[in-house]
Amino acid sequence: MKEEIKILTPVGMFGYGFPEADFWRGMERGPDAIIVDAGSTDPGPYQLGLGKMIVAPSALERDLRVCLAGVVRARIPLLISSAGGPGIGAHVDATVEMIGRIAKETGQRLKVAAIYSDIKSELVHERFAQGRIVPCASAPQLTAADIDESTRIVAQMGFEPILEVLRAHPDVDVVVAGRSYDPAPFAAFCVLHGLDDPGIYWHMGKIMECGAVCAEPKGSVILATIRKDSFDLEPMSTAERCTTLSVAAHTLYEKTRPDLLAGPGGVLDLGRSRYLQLDERTVRVSGGAFRPSPAYQVKLEGAALAGHRTIFIGGIRDPILIGQIDPFLQGIKARLAAIYPELVSGKARLIFHIYGKNGVMGELEPQKDFVPLEVGILGEVTAQTQELAHAICSNARINVLHTPYPGQMATAGNFAIPLNPPENDIGPVCRFSLYHLMEVDSPLEPFNSRIVEF
Repeated sequence: MKEEIKILTPVGMFGYGFPEADFWRGMERGPDAIIVDAGSTDPGPYQLGLGKMIVAPSALERDLRVCLAGVVRARIPLLISSAGGPGIGAHVDATVEMIGRIAKETGQRLKVAAIYSDIKSELVHERFAQGRIVPCASAPQLTAADIDESTRIVAQMGFEPILEVLRAHPDVDVVVAGRSYDPAPFAAFCVLHGLDDPGIYWHMGKIMECGAVCAEPKGSVILATIRKDSFDLEPMSTAERCTTLSVAAHTLYEKTRPDLLAGPGGVLDLGRSRYLQLDERTVRVSGGAFRPSPAYQVKLEGAALAGHRTIFIGGIRDPILIGQIDPFLQGIKARLAAIYPELVSGKARLIFHIYGKNGVMGELEPQKDFVPLEVGILGEVTAQTQELAHAICSNARINVLHTPYPGQMATAGNFAIPLNPPENDIGPVCRFSLYHLMEVDSPLEPFNSRIVEF
């Protein structure tokens, strides 16, 4: 039991890199743990579907070496969540193996816990048949085919599996967890030390998992000081500061509602949260409340192969063409649909992204009549095979280059192409086949762990 603990987070995404001077400045403040998130669904489902890491292994190892040096020097634990990005078992094992290699090279003795979040399709089918799986947010209703088509399925663990490992192995140096609710390791460490108000530890973890993004300007390394009724946030760069505005604003980050944040086991209610400026660089936060849900649910994330993608890119500067670019591209789509029936049946898809004109907002762009000086065209084709995607994409690019239009003066083409070859195969494309909430009999039920000593 502690009245106060300190947690140091070096960066919002493990492997993105952080200033070492700021990290060691944070270590001088005597943290009780180093906690860092390593995963996200922000890049989409391809990492989960194809088993790819969110960062290069060399980038992960660079950050890991610095943090392990802090672990050995201060004898405090390092907690890593959502290993590798999607948090699959292969990435948990790869991270553990990397720790072992570093330990051998440096002569460090390390005890490492690996926690897995991979879910077997049989369990998902069982809960689906029992009516114990519901969509998360705007996800569609689940089907049995969605489960069968998933190449990998993980569940977001809450704090309980991490806490179980910390309690069973108080001498553990590193915890490498699979897919986790982002604040879960922060919550687990707080509960371990008796700071068990979920309104405090969930709110703190939800901010800290992004590193010093809540600072002005946004940074990397941040220190949280947590007590039973509040927590303080201070960036470790002397060029950054936390303000009540920057911290409160970050609470709105990626939220459907800024006051109610759903997670494993319930909902965090921030309607009465308070932000106090302690000094020029530090903010104290309090007032969060947690409302448990009747049934404990974990979010399932599954990915399935959706096809193969080929793209081309280029620019247009002809004002005559730019002024009629939308009907021009619609005409190309109609022409290609007559050649490739797959575009009509939905087995293939052609999309034009017009950058400089609605490229970001699309149909939501309020300034639809704006005529820019130049536009960039990204043509994207997804089909069941790479060969078909390439064929349609090549035809689309040729049509953008050579299709005539009213008022055209230069007949040699008005599309500047920067790359050669002009079409580039991206490869397999994935979709989220599961983004649903599954009831579990226990917060520990789908997860298992192992201990490795180096």
